[in-house]
Amino acid sequence: QVQLVESGGGLVQAGGSLRLSCAASGRTFSSYAMGWFRQAPGKEREFVVAISWSGGSTYYAGSVKGRFTISRDNAKNTVYLQMNSLKPEDTAVYYCAARHQVSDYVPREYDYWGQGTQVTVSS
Repeated sequence: QVQLVESGGGLVQAGGSLRLSCAASGRTFSSYAMGWFRQAPGKEREFVVAISWSGGSTYYAGSVKGRFTISRDNAKNTVYLQMNSLKPEDTAVYYCAARHQVSDYVPREYDYWGQGTQVTVSS
């Protein structure tokens, strides 16, 4: 199993930037694909971006492509989400997720979830 703890959320003005971090427990972090999801009030949780275990593959939702960047540091058991040019519609609770993968691709389903971190973008 892996436990995930997100950090880095907060309040930012539109056009600003934030960097989220997700720290994972366990010694096999490098064998997990990682993803970021978000859930705005009154809306369903939606996919944001994901990265394969090696970092060689990434996949972005269209709404964040070109503004958000996912990266990972397997030595630190951490995945990051750099969010630039933030918009009020990016306001949501952001969740980190993990799935153990043998193949180096981005999965659709995830098995482990963090508690989330709030991101609020003011206009």
